[in-house]
Amino acid sequence: MNLFSWNVNGIRAAQKKGFLEWVTKIRPDVICIQETKAQPEQLDPELLEPEGYRSYWSSAERKGYSGVALYTRAEPLSVQMGLGQEEFDREGRTILADFDDFVLLTTYVPNGSRDHSRVPFKMAYKKALLDTCNALRAEGRSVIFCGDINTAHREIDLARPKQNQKSTGFLPIEREWIDAVVEQGYIDTFREQHPERAAYSWWAYWGGARERNVGWRLDYFFISSDLSEKVVSAEIHSDVFGSDHCPVSLTLR
Repeated sequence: MNLFSWNVNGIRAAQKKGFLEWVTKIRPDVICIQETKAQPEQLDPELLEPEGYRSYWSSAERKGYSGVALYTRAEPLSVQMGLGQEEFDREGRTILADFDDFVLLTTYVPNGSRDHSRVPFKMAYKKALLDTCNALRAEGRSVIFCGDINTAHREIDLARPKQNQKSTGFLPIEREWIDAVVEQGYIDTFREQHPERAAYSWWAYWGGARERNVGWRLDYFFISSDLSEKVVSAEIHSDVFGSDHCPVSLTLR
């Protein structure tokens, strides 16, 4: 089973840059999309339901902002929009899909803002997300959560760690949350598969950052530890363009 996650930085912009052609070529079983920046009624039919897929959308109340989507070839048993907390759900940041063997959450974690004004909101959302995952695990469910976590975990996860010690996305409080995720029994699948590989999933649009590979690893697939033996591969697809992020993937037996 091939699962992909991609912050497309605007699904309509991504469509113009070949998103649907990429879907047709790769044909993942599940595609988790972040930062759709669109309401479903604004989208073309072929974007809402590419051949062989059904889609689910959680959009922000504010037009042209945030939003997540899920494309899947197999119909989930159930789909839930949001975490059930209005302050987060009005921004369209989470979809939960029950695939029987596991519950999948696609998430778009808030940006902390350059002035750090949204860091408290970001951390509150992260807590609610992890609480939701832990509640599912307490029910005996296997859990996968993926998406734009908007945090680089360790120094290997960004090109310039020393210059970004005080930047949101690499603040100690943000990184400590990923420490807690791992300590509570979730596996960062890419890092587990590639312990020493410096690879990035986001690059700034300015300064030739992508060409020079001055990036950050902000996009993840985390799994509950009971799924570890099912992992075939976890990759970052930096050769795929169309956004300031690239797709990341997880393949399971």
